[in-house]
Amino acid sequence: MPDALATRSHQDWTAHAEKATFRTTHHIDGRAEPGGGATFPVTSPRDGRHLADVADAGPAETGLAVAAARRAFDHGPWPRLAPADRGRVLLRLAGLLEAEEHRTRLALTVTLENGKPVGEAYGVELRALAATFRFYGQLADKLADESPHTDPAALALVTREPSGVVGAVVPWNFPLTLAGWKLAPALAAGCTVVLKPSEVTPLSALLLAELAQQAGLPDGVLNVIAGDGPTAGRALGLHPDVDVLAFTGSTAVGRHFLHHAADSNLKRVWLELGGKSPNLVFPDAPDLDVAAATAAWGIFFNQGEMCTAPSRLLVHESVADRVVDAVVARARALRVGDPLDPATGMGAQSGEACVGVLQSHVDGAVAGGARLRTGGTRLERVPGGSYYAPTVLDRVAPSAAVCREEIFGPVLSVLTFRDAEEAVRLANDTEYGLAAGLWTGSLTTAHTVARRLRAGTVWVNCYEEGDLTVPFGGYKHSGNGRDKSAHALEKYTELKTTWIRL
Repeated sequence: MPDALATRSHQDWTAHAEKATFRTTHHIDGRAEPGGGATFPVTSPRDGRHLADVADAGPAETGLAVAAARRAFDHGPWPRLAPADRGRVLLRLAGLLEAEEHRTRLALTVTLENGKPVGEAYGVELRALAATFRFYGQLADKLADESPHTDPAALALVTREPSGVVGAVVPWNFPLTLAGWKLAPALAAGCTVVLKPSEVTPLSALLLAELAQQAGLPDGVLNVIAGDGPTAGRALGLHPDVDVLAFTGSTAVGRHFLHHAADSNLKRVWLELGGKSPNLVFPDAPDLDVAAATAAWGIFFNQGEMCTAPSRLLVHESVADRVVDAVVARARALRVGDPLDPATGMGAQSGEACVGVLQSHVDGAVAGGARLRTGGTRLERVPGGSYYAPTVLDRVAPSAAVCREEIFGPVLSVLTFRDAEEAVRLANDTEYGLAAGLWTGSLTTAHTVARRLRAGTVWVNCYEEGDLTVPFGGYKHSGNGRDKSAHALEKYTELKTTWIRL
């Protein structure tokens, strides 16, 4: 266990939170930029406490950030550095993120603005962020251009060049991990970036910008603006000097960015969008208890606020009672509480609006004939906070809204199937295609069913596992392009062909 988690108690984290201070200005061209004076409040879902008033970016501030990134790309050293030198800067940033002081401060900031347990912020979010910058720092000089065999009287070269200015817009559920998935490959490729975090979680991103500058990023290479989607996000999507837009968030907002690209400079738009991921349990699963435990962990991890959350549990009718009973037992045993308590298993939802969405969908499902096995109600844990009980619904109709819409919370819908054909049909009966799980002891079933599942990632006899060597992204309304792995660099580079007549 990391030292900060092993040695700090609930009281320690609470005291630390009371003294926490936050950066509240944009980071543009290497400097703190207060903007035009407009601000917006950031509130902690842990207890409803006001954390800070943060500078609010409008078109003017967004334009300043894009102009800084444009200058840094067109005239600055970053795109012209040897890839190994860019890699060394990213490795220094990874080292800073692993340092106890910075890791603790960032984890606490994420917990306060997001509501997730501090153990997960420290042990999962910050670990993933540092690992991402380390991976791309090590990869930066490992890519090779091509020289195809062609006419002996000519020399053909295929070179990969940085795309230019990248606009990155990321959500609040994993504010640093998902930012890292955009920033690290874009920076490794030699691009410059304007990052717009969610207005729910801007504080951790602004702190990350400080550390990136400390690691040696030149001015203007990474700019961070705080603001909402309809204003700052739209301005970024429409800006003619943004060459690439990378977004993680809802499918509805992804559509807006495609429109913005069409209405401006036809910038490339890469989208990692929503999910309604199925988790299929066959009766020959190697261990049904492990399958049930993993199903419960998957839907309740991060308060269910995860695009890959296995929110639809599809169980063979012969083992449904056993599996669902085990999931319900784990849901009832899960400790929901103060995110600053290291013993907490599930923290606060991101805010009262999210709690309202969850309650509405659960009530609608029950009214439509679903059976509420456990949960289905808000909880009072820390006064003023936004908490919801781990919830399991069975006998859910495949057409129910709770079974079709991404509601981003700890609500599991259970359906049963008779055979593999019905399982695949139910699994694919969704507009999304981000991820899926599959539990079986049959190698044939594993291969044949996995091939038929329309999802970007299929986990077999596990869930939410993998590392940075494998790509991540979705089919259908879950988006396009891939984060993670060497394939992510394809989003931030252009291929140039040079044909030389000898």
